[in-house]
Amino acid sequence: MRASMDRLLRGRGFDTKLFGNAAALLDHGRFNTAVCIILDVNLGEKSGIDLRRTLAEKGVEAPVIYVTGNECPANRAAALASGCVAYLTKPFAAQSLIDSVERARVS
Repeated sequence: MRASMDRLLRGRGFDTKLFGNAAALLDHGRFNTAVCIILDVNLGEKSGIDLRRTLAEKGVEAPVIYVTGNECPANRAAALASGCVAYLTKPFAAQSLIDSVERARVS
């Protein structure tokens, strides 16, 4: 899924950076030029929502788009409460992701 989103966004002219896990993203440290951060709600060792909270505690203000394959009202509510610009349930249309990133760019 990451590779597919990477190809889609690069094809639309966005410069993307992929991370294999939450720790790699946190170690990145260069968020000031990010249009947005796309996080899966279920990251295995840490939830994307918890990762978003950790980023916010570190002062990262980049907009967040969540994707999930396990839709549940509690996750949706927590994601929206964390301040995301979009919450996409897999499978989602490519245009939904593009529109979400464009919305993040102008926010």
